[in-house]
Amino acid sequence: MIGCRGCGAPRTDRVLDLGSIPAADNFPPADSAVGVTDRAYPLAMQLCPACGLAQLAADETIADEPRGIEPQALRDQAVAAVTAVGRAGRLSGTTVREFGSPHGGTWLPLLTDLGYRPTGGVADVVVDCFGSMHDADQRAAFVARAAGTAPDGLLLMQYHSLATIVREGQWNSLRHGHFAYYSSTALIRLLGAVGMSARTAWEFDLYGGTVLIAAQHGQHPPDAQLRRLLAAERAFGITDPAVVGRLQQATDRHVDWLRTWLRAGAAAGRRSYAYGAASRAVAPLALAGADRTQLIAVADASPAKHGRRMPGTDIPIISPDELLAAAPDRVLLTLPDLFPEVAQRFPELRGRWQVDPGPAGAGHLARTAAPG
Repeated sequence: MIGCRGCGAPRTDRVLDLGSIPAADNFPPADSAVGVTDRAYPLAMQLCPACGLAQLAADETIADEPRGIEPQALRDQAVAAVTAVGRAGRLSGTTVREFGSPHGGTWLPLLTDLGYRPTGGVADVVVDCFGSMHDADQRAAFVARAAGTAPDGLLLMQYHSLATIVREGQWNSLRHGHFAYYSSTALIRLLGAVGMSARTAWEFDLYGGTVLIAAQHGQHPPDAQLRRLLAAERAFGITDPAVVGRLQQATDRHVDWLRTWLRAGAAAGRRSYAYGAASRAVAPLALAGADRTQLIAVADASPAKHGRRMPGTDIPIISPDELLAAAPDRVLLTLPDLFPEVAQRFPELRGRWQVDPGPAGAGHLARTAAPG
């Protein structure tokens, strides 16, 4: 990477280095030999001292077709976000444009139900939910979103908060193909560079903490809610490399926990499975050296992933029905946000869930699942 992806500053600081990790969106066939189609690529995060943007250092991977299924938590989040913006009186005009995310999901049905007409051109309401982070050229991404927003229009951008990622040690949010990790501070600077101002913000619990910012063209002061959010980030030190660099220690703690959990289960003869063949599960399993002797299989709701395996391991991906038929002793849930959904969907597994606590602990979710 040459310079900052957002502001173009010539220098960025390394804050997290995972070494070489298999591509997180390349799930090889289950019967393929490990190592033949599992090329590993450097995976590291840089922080720009000029604009505060945390970003992917480099990416030599070629994005594969996404195979995930949008979880209920994300669908519920879309409803909550549109409702919050509507209640705040921020929705106006007649047209809507969405800059989509490779992970799927859309707000368009919710907005068309309110009378908006979708367009691929300039729109009164422009939505970006976890989309812009997938653009290698961050400057160009924000230029495009500003150009797509009508002069008096509203740009809505939702993102996984960098403050949450650092505070909760969510180091495995760093993935190939995810080029930017936003703080509100950095996002506002990127918006300002294309002539837009953030007006207000809403915070949600998804992924431990997501933020939705509403922006418009021109110079406008932030409201009290957004000022509080920015003040909290300043107090936390979200643009300080030493603070963001805590993710390196978080990585070590989490990988040590996972390695110990896997080995202890295998030594005790426990039949361990996992649920959630998500891209964020790739790095932890690879760094922990997981294999089928420790983790028999990973179940996932996406049919497109069945018959494949986790990158860099020999662990196959199976269907939820196969997981139930296996009657596992314990099931590692790789995505804590899925716990309410899977607990309700699979009552047969009650008492067998181990929510991956990560380095900072899984909080109330871990306490509702069985330790193991």
